[in-house]
Amino acid sequence: MMNALTRCPGLYCGRELLPDGNWSDCGACPRGFRANASSACVPCDDTPIFYDWLYLGFMALLALVLHWFSIDMVSMRRNIPKEVIVLHLSALLEVVLASLIVLQVTEPIGEFTIKSCKAKRLSDWYTLLHNPSPNYEATLHCTQEAVYPLYTMVFVFYALGIILMLLIRPIIAKKFMPKQGKFSIYAALYFYPILALLHAVGGGLIYYSFPYITIILSVLSNAAHFAFKLNQTMKSLLLSSVSDIKNVIVILGHWLLHGYGVIAVATLRGLSIHPVMLTLVPLPALFYILTARFTDPHKLHIE
Repeated sequence: MMNALTRCPGLYCGRELLPDGNWSDCGACPRGFRANASSACVPCDDTPIFYDWLYLGFMALLALVLHWFSIDMVSMRRNIPKEVIVLHLSALLEVVLASLIVLQVTEPIGEFTIKSCKAKRLSDWYTLLHNPSPNYEATLHCTQEAVYPLYTMVFVFYALGIILMLLIRPIIAKKFMPKQGKFSIYAALYFYPILALLHAVGGGLIYYSFPYITIILSVLSNAAHFAFKLNQTMKSLLLSSVSDIKNVIVILGHWLLHGYGVIAVATLRGLSIHPVMLTLVPLPALFYILTARFTDPHKLHIE
């Protein structure tokens, strides 16, 4: 204990103010606190910026898209029958409920807002790697959630997503798709732990790169969607894009994801979001349709 506040070694070691007016030894700040420039543990009272909300939304959207992809894969239907729509709505309900519950149980409890500590640098996500060793002797263990609560919220969301899925999906699957519906549950039991592992290891990397990940995946998925069409003529691709309900929904979904990524990139770069940016959203689909005839392998001649 110390009477006066002195600076601690390392980026994340801090001191707590004790009831007797003294300061504790250097160590990890309690959850919901972070060391300031003077190494005093101060509460996380910042309001999340718009980019933080976009990041949390991306993590929720990632789980939802994987749910929908799994349902489509196990249903193996060319159209979208009522049974598949019900399973899609079930997945949407599970993700929305998990998101709302996470917001409710995070400080301040019972409100649809959170108090956080702002992420200032990539190392804020990996405090475990920055425990100092003064004079190269004993290591001070100061591992903490410096980006509270952005790191733990995602784990809570995944746990709630699994619980709600096991409570809701089996009932709906048994009634509407008793054979294929259960496989969508098995798929989620695989990808939820994988998502948790990816977040545990690469949470900070995902935080700073998810706008680009969203744009790249939406473009690749859009190209893959059109590539599976048997008729690759411009006329056929255009007609199927507006006449087939499933194609319309898939293309609109790609556009929404692409627009989400564009807005996130602009926010990350500190740019004002201009409506003109959203005109880029249909570009990948239009580019594929206009250039598909130039990449038709049947038109390639080997001399």
